[in-house]
Amino acid sequence: MERSFETQVGQAVDAWLAWLPRWEPANHRGRIAPCRRCFGSPVLSAAGLGSDVPHGVQHGLSTRVKTIVDHAVAEYTSRNLPMLQTELEQQAARNRRRSYRPAEGLEPEFEGMPLDPEPEPGAPFLFTLTGLAAEEDAAIPALPPLSDAAKAALRQEVGLADDYANMIGREVCAVLLHHRLRIQAAVAEYVEPQVAAMLDDLSRSLDAPFDPRDPGPLAS
Repeated sequence: MERSFETQVGQAVDAWLAWLPRWEPANHRGRIAPCRRCFGSPVLSAAGLGSDVPHGVQHGLSTRVKTIVDHAVAEYTSRNLPMLQTELEQQAARNRRRSYRPAEGLEPEFEGMPLDPEPEPGAPFLFTLTGLAAEEDAAIPALPPLSDAAKAALRQEVGLADDYANMIGREVCAVLLHHRLRIQAAVAEYVEPQVAAMLDDLSRSLDAPFDPRDPGPLAS
């Protein structure tokens, strides 16, 4: 029997709570572009994870909840949208022909995150994971083109799938509201102390920007 959304969301939150004690602040430069999965996400709003919560903490939960929605949409598509299902199956078969798939099989905390760090100005990368994956993809023949009528029918089915995804997303967010207290309690226990410690370190470095052992220029 298919698990209810209440059960699935509860298990997703449980898994995220089990991971959260292992979270540590990133020690690299932040990315300029916002995460398309997390920026303005209704899932994070329902969970009570605002913009003051580090993105790594947000991403692990939003990805787990997105998996629930994706699974429901996949089931709906397989039952009701034959053209879209065929297109997805053909694309999946094409993807399986690639021997290098760096974005697949990742843990929820990393799924959907950029494969490569932000480049340093004046220091280009010799290669990137994204570039290697693109080269692999370019070597595989594209899918056969669709007729105009087929494209129109496919767009209609994609619209139906999007509508269904939005409906399921609202249901999942309604369930997620019931987990807000334990989500916020875990953030207060495991995340906020680390953020506060980082801010304290930054404050001390700004208050004492020079080496205290260096007396500086002598007064004349």
